[in-house]
Amino acid sequence: MEILEPFNPLHKRHLGFSVAKAMLGKPVEPLPPEKPFEGAGIYAIYYTGDFFAYKPIADKNKNNRYGCPIYVGKAVPAGARKGGLGWDAAPGLVLYQRLREHARSINRTQNLKTEDFRCRYLTVDDIWIPLGESLLIEMFSPLWNRTLDGFGIHNPGGGRYNQKASSWDILYPGRSWTPKLKPGRKAEEIIRAVEAHLKSE
Repeated sequence: MEILEPFNPLHKRHLGFSVAKAMLGKPVEPLPPEKPFEGAGIYAIYYTGDFFAYKPIADKNKNNRYGCPIYVGKAVPAGARKGGLGWDAAPGLVLYQRLREHARSINRTQNLKTEDFRCRYLTVDDIWIPLGESLLIEMFSPLWNRTLDGFGIHNPGGGRYNQKASSWDILYPGRSWTPKLKPGRKAEEIIRAVEAHLKSE
């Protein structure tokens, strides 16, 4: 006899999906958004340019469809970043500032342009932020999350420059701290991994 599992609306997957769906329903804006706003939450960044290697991604984002984020991320209140729950912590402009930081990273590269990127975002209560981000990454497997790591990292700071440069920084040099890091993967190897990812889409 088949046993059917009863639907549980409070299952973490269903809760995460509701957060992700709300974010995907938000309007797409320039990167970074033109007006500052308060709040923490989740976001997706979309590529719309004509770089030939990213054509499969850009094609899904044409005609205002925005169906394929190249990166998904989160911005949490300071208390949550330091290991606390962050409950009731005033988030300030943390989500807006995170999007501005991403725009600066892109703008500093030699081969990407901020005008080729768009974003959508959702301010979310602290406890649901990691759940929403995880589900969005699972849904879309964004290139800069899954295969081309390093876009979201911060300056490692003094004493930690013995780590290797990220794949993202190798393909898109320009951030000030990158030359201080040890050599990472070969560019040819990274490009092959990117091509394999896009073929699987």
